[in-house]
Amino acid sequence: MEAIIDYLKLHGEQMDADLARALALPVEQVRTEIRALSSKGAVMMCLVTRYRNGVEVEGLACRISGVIP
Repeated sequence: MEAIIDYLKLHGEQMDADLARALALPVEQVRTEIRALSSKGAVMMCLVTRYRNGVEVEGLACRISGVIP
């Protein structure tokens, strides 16, 4: 979980899939850790839909709590 916090501190708001790719972790593991961090109040997360090259992509967006992008 510390790796996720450190990455978010350096890079700001991220999608779960982007975090997984950057940290070389499975997406499901990242989602589990994000949910745990959210329940502790360490990160804010929400389900979002974004469009990349016209393709709909759903995932969890997260950022450090108390930080306004």
